[in-house]
Amino acid sequence: MKSVVLYTQPNCPPCEFAKNYFKEKNIDVTIKNVKEDQKALQELTKKYKSYSTPTIVIDGEVIIGFEQVKIESALGL
Repeated sequence: MKSVVLYTQPNCPPCEFAKNYFKEKNIDVTIKNVKEDQKALQELTKKYKSYSTPTIVIDGEVIIGFEQVKIESALGL
């Protein structure tokens, strides 16, 4: 099983879409809210060089925005 981390924030419709997508596909995902978790925000901006949500990290591969084709490719679906 691949490691999936979703960086999200409140009032982000694409973030909710991503959460629902992973739930429908029965994919375990670690959700990190960058508004509530300062460490998650630092990871997002410093480690992954992203300033937007959703940002999805699948086994180290960074996908900025909900890019279904890229997500499925990274997951091997």
